[in-house]
Amino acid sequence: MSKATVYFTKEITPDSLMRIYQALGVQLSGKVGVKISTGEPGGHNYLHPELIGDLVHAVDGTIIECCTAYEGRRMDPKEHWKAIEEHGFLAMSPCDILDEHGEIDIPVGGGFHLDKDIVGAHLADYDSILVLSHFKGHAMGGFGGALKNISIGLASTHGKTYIHTAAVTTEAAHLFDNLPPQDHFLESMADACKAVIQYKGADNLVYINVANRLSVDCDCDSHPAEPEMADIGIFASLDPVAVDQACYDAVIHSPDPGKKALIERMNSLHGIHTVEAAAQHGLGSQEYEIVSLD
Repeated sequence: MSKATVYFTKEITPDSLMRIYQALGVQLSGKVGVKISTGEPGGHNYLHPELIGDLVHAVDGTIIECCTAYEGRRMDPKEHWKAIEEHGFLAMSPCDILDEHGEIDIPVGGGFHLDKDIVGAHLADYDSILVLSHFKGHAMGGFGGALKNISIGLASTHGKTYIHTAAVTTEAAHLFDNLPPQDHFLESMADACKAVIQYKGADNLVYINVANRLSVDCDCDSHPAEPEMADIGIFASLDPVAVDQACYDAVIHSPDPGKKALIERMNSLHGIHTVEAAAQHGLGSQEYEIVSLD
């Protein structure tokens, strides 16, 4: 596969977010979902409305989310709506909890472990998706970026459990009793990505990763560790494999001595294997060219 193009800017502002989206040269069509993490209450590292609002309005987007598979306020739709409002998203734009009124199965063709992905039923209502991800560490996946955002992020509570257990169970109460070998979980995320991309069509998704507030913990953590390294910038691509690989590489090669904790989190959980598995599925290229907008 030829090298993918990944756009980059060190500047993390509403204007630079608009510029990097425009650099992609794509006009998202139809009803546009903007997939973000709305953040577990208590945490504060999620992408805030003040940063993303102009872009969401520019694409006439609806913020889309799904409920969690762990005990917390975002597991129940009523509490999830309260969290969305508290974090300012409801005042910014329309919002949609995709699995509030049900879920649908979408097939995984030739998956490593999954035969299906279980996503929020409302995903069917959207023609295209702006995958707007906060790149950071994660206590189970090593790191989270575009691939995690369309796999775990678009899955319903049952679907998240199915991915986390590599197809053993859909019952969240039994999730932590059925954790598979780490690589099987990471490969299952790649399976779910394949399902979503085939379901929506690769031309109908674009990916922007904001590498700021680089905690070792995910936005699903209500008490994330404070970042030990400085912000890096914004990355954007039409290729989800390349954009996550570029973010990972930027952390690894950063001159910032504070990167040690995040590298340990990423590598101790073999986080890059999700990217490798997605590349094996043909979802993108680990080889890329950075085009700087600075």
